[in-house]
Amino acid sequence: MAEYEALKVPLHIVLARRERLAAMIAQHGYMPVSELCRRLNVSEATARRDLAALAVEKKIKRTYGGAVSEFDNRFPSFLERTGKSRKAKGQIAAAAVSYLSPGLTVFLDSGTTMYAIAEAFRAQPVVPLTVVTCNIPVGEMLAAIPGVHVFLVAGQLLARQSTLLGDAAVRSLQFWRFDVAFLSAEGMDEAGIWNSQQAIVAQQKVTLQRSTRSIFCLDGGKLNRQAPDILLPWRDVDVLLTEVPMQKLIASGIEITSKQYWHAPGGVQSCPLEPIQAGERPGIEAFPVELL
Repeated sequence: MAEYEALKVPLHIVLARRERLAAMIAQHGYMPVSELCRRLNVSEATARRDLAALAVEKKIKRTYGGAVSEFDNRFPSFLERTGKSRKAKGQIAAAAVSYLSPGLTVFLDSGTTMYAIAEAFRAQPVVPLTVVTCNIPVGEMLAAIPGVHVFLVAGQLLARQSTLLGDAAVRSLQFWRFDVAFLSAEGMDEAGIWNSQQAIVAQQKVTLQRSTRSIFCLDGGKLNRQAPDILLPWRDVDVLLTEVPMQKLIASGIEITSKQYWHAPGGVQSCPLEPIQAGERPGIEAFPVELL
C-alpha cells in the first residue's frame, strides 16, 4: 500500500491499469516496454513496476525489455515444426539458395523454412557469404561451412523456438545492412502477411528497413491463416516465394503482381528479382556494443 500512497495514485486505478497490461500481453504474447509505455501513457519506471507486480502474481513471465506470456511454451516447438510441409519447404529452400551469389550479406529469419534453406545451402554452398540470423540451429549449421561468416543477433533465447528475440535483438539489427533478407511468417491471407508475436513483427520491420531486397518464404500451409499481428499488406511486400500457384493465391483474395510472385518449383528462372551484386550496400556498420 505504501507504493500507491507514495505515487499518490488510487489503488483501483493502479489495479485496473495492471489488468489492462496483463490482457495486452496475453493477447500479443510479447510487448516491448517502450510500446507498453505508449499504450498505457505511463513512464518506463511505472511500466516496470507494473510488470514486476504481475510477475510476482504469476500473471506474466518477465524478460529484459518486455514481457513474454508463455509464448515459448504454448507455441509448437522448433523440433515439432521441422517435419511439416517438408516437400514445399525443400522447393522454397532450393529456389532461395539459387538467388545467392558470393560476397552478399544475408539475413535468415527464425523458423523451420529458414532451416531448410540452410540445409540446401550446405549441400551447395555459395562462398564467401556473411549470414546474420536470430535462428540458433541455422547459425550452428552454417558456421561450420568454410567461407561463411555467421553472426547472431542479440536478444533473449527462447529455447523451444530456438530463436533470439526482444529489444536487444532489434537494436543489434540496426547496425547491419543486408543485401537480401529471407523472412518467415505464420499466415497469409487477403489482408497481408501475419505473424504470431508483436516482438517478431517489430524485429522483422527493422530487418525490412535494413534490407535492399526482402523475400518472404511461405509454404501453402500458411495460406488463408491469420495470426495475432499483421506485418505487411501485400502492396508493401517485395517478393513472396512459395510453391502455391498464382491462381490459388488469387482465388484466396490475395492481390499480388507478377513482380512480387516467385513460384518455388520454377527455381531461379521464375524469380522476378534482378540478380543482386555484392557491395551494393555495406554489411556491418559501427557497432557500439555498450548500447545493447
